[in-house]
Amino acid sequence: MNTSIQPIRIEVDADTTVSGLLQAPAGARAAYVLAHGAGAGMDHAFMAQAAQGLAERGLATLRYQFPYMERGSKRTDPPAVAHAAVRAAVARAAREFAGLRLFAGGKSFGGRMTSQAQAAAPLPGVEGLVFLGFPLHPDGAPSSTRAEHLREVRIPMLFLQGTRDKLADIDRMRALSAELGERATLVEIAEADHSFHVLVRSGRKNPEVMQEVLDGAAGWMLR
Repeated sequence: MNTSIQPIRIEVDADTTVSGLLQAPAGARAAYVLAHGAGAGMDHAFMAQAAQGLAERGLATLRYQFPYMERGSKRTDPPAVAHAAVRAAVARAAREFAGLRLFAGGKSFGGRMTSQAQAAAPLPGVEGLVFLGFPLHPDGAPSSTRAEHLREVRIPMLFLQGTRDKLADIDRMRALSAELGERATLVEIAEADHSFHVLVRSGRKNPEVMQEVLDGAAGWMLR
């Protein structure tokens, strides 16, 4: 199923606007504000595949650029700037998808900036957060300090995590999920890395892993 993609502009503040992409199937049942990771923008193949796959499962999406990506910079925005972009995108999605249940989150950095914004002050209308690979710690430096703000998030959270993710030790993710209790749902994607890729020797292929990720995300949002 192909769905139309509508380019938009999102006003972050009086001096900053960023690009966005709306993608909504007929009869959408919910909407997801999908933020990109640190190294690739909203047009990246993963983001496009996620938006299309979610549309096929009855979910509308709003993808958007963080200001640094809009400028073509490789240095991520300071948290305050990133949080403002998250809020602007969520507010735009609430208007564009009025009447639909609203969720937010995204890939890696984008998901973490969304959760930080939610922890600081609830994102209006957002019922839950969906993380497509939460970046719990830097590669090679296992820690849980990046998750401390999640204790302040009072809405449900879904963590889709590869068991080979070098940015999220799976044992630490399990402990985090247990600590967060009923607010957290952890879905482990066997043998997948941070990009949800698997090794040939796993006996699985990347497309079927992506299907598992999207089934998990859509099933949780439409539950």
